[in-house]
Amino acid sequence: MKFKHLLFISLSLATVSVSAQKKKAITPAAPASASVPRPKLVVGLVVDQMRWDYLYRYYDRYQSGGFKRMLNEGFTCENTNIDYIPTVTAAGHTCIYTGSIPAIHGIVGNDFIIQATGKSMYCTDDSTVVAVGSTSKAGQMSPRNLLVSTVTDELRLATNFRSKVIGIALKDRGGILPAGHSANAAYWFDDASGNWITSTYYMNDLPVWVKSFNDQKIAEKYLKQDWNPLYPISTYVQSAPDNSDRYEGKFYGAATPTLPVKTSELYKGRIGMIRSTPFGNTMTLDLAKAAVEGEKLGKNTVTDFLAVSLSSTDYVGHQFGPNSVEAEDTYLRLDQDLAAFFNYLDGTVGKGNYTVFLSADHGAAHNPNFLRDHKIPAGVWDDSQAAKAMNAMISDKYKINNLIISMDNYQVNFNNAALQKSGASEEAIKQDCIAYLQKQPGVAYAIDLQRVQTANIPDDLRSMIINGYNAEHSGAVQIILKPAWYTGHGTNDRGPTGTTHGTWNPYDSHIPLVFMGWGIKHGSLTRQTHMTDISATIASLLHIQAPNGNVGKTISEVLK
Repeated sequence: MKFKHLLFISLSLATVSVSAQKKKAITPAAPASASVPRPKLVVGLVVDQMRWDYLYRYYDRYQSGGFKRMLNEGFTCENTNIDYIPTVTAAGHTCIYTGSIPAIHGIVGNDFIIQATGKSMYCTDDSTVVAVGSTSKAGQMSPRNLLVSTVTDELRLATNFRSKVIGIALKDRGGILPAGHSANAAYWFDDASGNWITSTYYMNDLPVWVKSFNDQKIAEKYLKQDWNPLYPISTYVQSAPDNSDRYEGKFYGAATPTLPVKTSELYKGRIGMIRSTPFGNTMTLDLAKAAVEGEKLGKNTVTDFLAVSLSSTDYVGHQFGPNSVEAEDTYLRLDQDLAAFFNYLDGTVGKGNYTVFLSADHGAAHNPNFLRDHKIPAGVWDDSQAAKAMNAMISDKYKINNLIISMDNYQVNFNNAALQKSGASEEAIKQDCIAYLQKQPGVAYAIDLQRVQTANIPDDLRSMIINGYNAEHSGAVQIILKPAWYTGHGTNDRGPTGTTHGTWNPYDSHIPLVFMGWGIKHGSLTRQTHMTDISATIASLLHIQAPNGNVGKTISEVLK
């Protein structure tokens, strides 16, 4: 009897145990975290015209909290390259935030020709909108010419538009294109009013915090301080002597291209002068701080994104060139501004709660006069004279006047409507232009853009040309100049001062790329990476879909 009783109890316990195991097996596991792990804020910093070597050219003079902090705490990709030509501002900002190339995203230059109509189009032109914060035409801008999504768009989509996205830059294109189509706002500087403005694409009235910032007349305050060097001029040993009028351009009204610059006397109501001083970057980061506070960025229940482009480095570079005291002083001041900005983010968002990346839209060439004076081959090619000569040749042979309407972006653009009406052979005219160009000093290659696959050129060049070619927005013939040559018309018979960019060469296409903060390892990488990889890496960090035109790959070494 006792045996039967014990057997019954044992069977009952076994049944209970099996039942419990079944329940345990089918009960879903609790999630490891209540939400997707993401930083509170992502800050993208694009330093306009920053050559990669500027990270190290002035390294000994940088303080601990700016560029050095990023290198010493973050992860640097030492061999990041642009995947296309031409290497210009609009295409660069677009590529960084889309992971795409001009062939796909459509922004083939700052300006380009709509091939179907012959109309010149500025990259962010939009006649359907008007300025907010000014009455000038500088506000007739939007991202509508951009054909793909940005990583900022994808963050908005991933959070059902709860994430805030703000774009800020002196240049409209530097604020608009990174912020994407669905941004809460993009702001840029208006020379006419001295205000930071936006357009009705985003809103009908400026937020109170932007109005308050504009009321302070920050640009005027900085210009009244004058541009004095941070240190004695004799200590700028990484730069050429500070009165090199063969290499540097003067400010309007200035006697020499030297520091100090009496901006308080020179600007005389031309408030846009601030663009060509280091104070343009300082003011941009001032507005970035105001945006963090005014929009409560980093205080959201989801990740916010602040896209900042620092444009003054480009204006200073174009005017003075990369070997000038002015360029060195600008980067030393930017280093201080970045240190202050990171300290501000530490105090407001919290150190370790935000992710920041820093890159550039393109680099810059050395001034040809500077190189030649140091026995390095270089030159300037006058594209306007080439266009005149080719138009005269076409007019004489084919009886079509002014067929070439643009040589922008190192491309020959035809008036296709006039060409079609004439009945002349486009192929014959292209071959005549190519034959002319290939005989010109400074021209390495002239390539039929519809036949680039069969062109007898290096593979890397072929890939960059293909990536930059958009049939609707690109011209008929691509011009590749010899190394250290660029287009220009000159301020005198010695050639132009300052510098420019736009070519395939490393000085234009090798850019810095440094990540720091939440989710980022400390380290460095020397294998080749690409500008197109930046948005893919940020998308992986945030666990969101890559932009819809992305062709880049995640740089997995960067991420924890």
